[in-house]
Amino acid sequence: MNFLIGAFKPACNISITFSDGKSRKQVPMKKENGKTIMVSLFQSKESIAGKVSIEPLQGKKIEHLGVKVELLGQIEMYFDRGNFYDFTSLVRELDVPGDIYERKTYPFEFSTVEMPYETYNGANLRLRYVLKVTVSRNYGGSIVEYQDFMCCDCSNLSFAWLMCTRFAIILHLRQSTIASKWKLELKIACTLSLSIIKASESIPIRLFLSPYELTPTYRNINNKFSVKYYLNLVLVDEEDRRYFKQQEIAIYRQQDS
Repeated sequence: MNFLIGAFKPACNISITFSDGKSRKQVPMKKENGKTIMVSLFQSKESIAGKVSIEPLQGKKIEHLGVKVELLGQIEMYFDRGNFYDFTSLVRELDVPGDIYERKTYPFEFSTVEMPYETYNGANLRLRYVLKVTVSRNYGGSIVEYQDFMCCDCSNLSFAWLMCTRFAIILHLRQSTIASKWKLELKIACTLSLSIIKASESIPIRLFLSPYELTPTYRNINNKFSVKYYLNLVLVDEEDRRYFKQQEIAIYRQQDS
């Protein structure tokens, strides 16, 4: 039994680190299992550099057909799990075929990476950026390790939390006016003024969005999806009549102060 368990263990440990990982901003990212981890945050057209370390398990030797690291931008639809649509794919070959007897470290760099879309994790799909290290082998299957990171379009807007928004919705209600005839008989000399006054009242509605996990509005991401937000108001009067109003809103990131 112990032999069978050991047969399924990876032959080595792979770690991926960023060169500026200690100083770079870390942001929370929710994994598929519901757990939240901290990952590095990058902007489009930044250079992404770091090191890949491969350490064979004690007493083992890694025979491989080559080692490579890939930077991938992917879209995964949850109704089609496991199939990714790559819109960004960059590769760096780290090693030629050979053997690894002890811990070996490979530097890598992807210069001025074009990341056209922001990281997104929704109810139906996710858009992610990941570093993928592959140790290719003839037998036993290739060894693969992933390192997620996030991309945010912070060229001029960098703070990712939505504070609050204020909106007003105007309901146009049909009103009917009953015309009446008035007959006035004046016994004395006087001046009479008759006025009909129509008054409108505006009721402001304030909705705070900070408790919700919202993203900016996205338009036609890689021809795969869009993210839109709507405010839907239902007004019920004293006679249980209902009035409806829907308004699309656009959400942006708050400007860096």
